[in-house]
Amino acid sequence: MCHSSYNKAIRCTVEQCANHCDCAEYCALDSITVGTHEAHPTVDQCTDCKSFRRK
Repeated sequence: MCHSSYNKAIRCTVEQCANHCDCAEYCALDSITVGTHEAHPTVDQCTDCKSFRRK
């Protein structure tokens, strides 16, 4: 879905997320929550967008 407004401060390439703007690589949310699934994250793969919602 191409959201009519999207947040140019939050770039996103996860097309499987319901908050992703399909017409541009941005998120449609005003803000997101970023978290981790590791006790001591050391690389970017250890972080997660907690605002992700499957399409």
